[in-house]
Amino acid sequence: MPGTLLLDCEGLSKLYRKDRTVVALIQAASEDGVRVATSTMTTLEADYERIHPARIKWVLSRVDVHDVTKEITDQAAALLRTHRLHGHKYAIDAAFAAIARAAPQPATVLTSDPEDLTLLCGPAVEIVKV
Repeated sequence: MPGTLLLDCEGLSKLYRKDRTVVALIQAASEDGVRVATSTMTTLEADYERIHPARIKWVLSRVDVHDVTKEITDQAAALLRTHRLHGHKYAIDAAFAAIARAAPQPATVLTSDPEDLTLLCGPAVEIVKV
């Protein structure tokens, strides 16, 4: 089955911390052939204070980590303009949404911020609150 499961900051943090719900979703996605992905910015944003660096490295070796390229930042800027948003509060979400919108479909995002990502991702991307 094609598709992509994308982890925002909270989704990735919970995977680092072995949250049972997120681990089960990742396992099911992997078994179904769904790609699990995140962005380079999300890896910086995720909670890693109490996580051993080897755990972070192991998790990220099993996740597609998408670069925030010039093309992605241009798409993110367009999303921000379209929705009349600005500033650091929305910048990482907009870049993440641009990656989600371009990911192999169907795309699902695990997030703690469903309001902003629903707006930025649009109807083609399913948003799941974690």
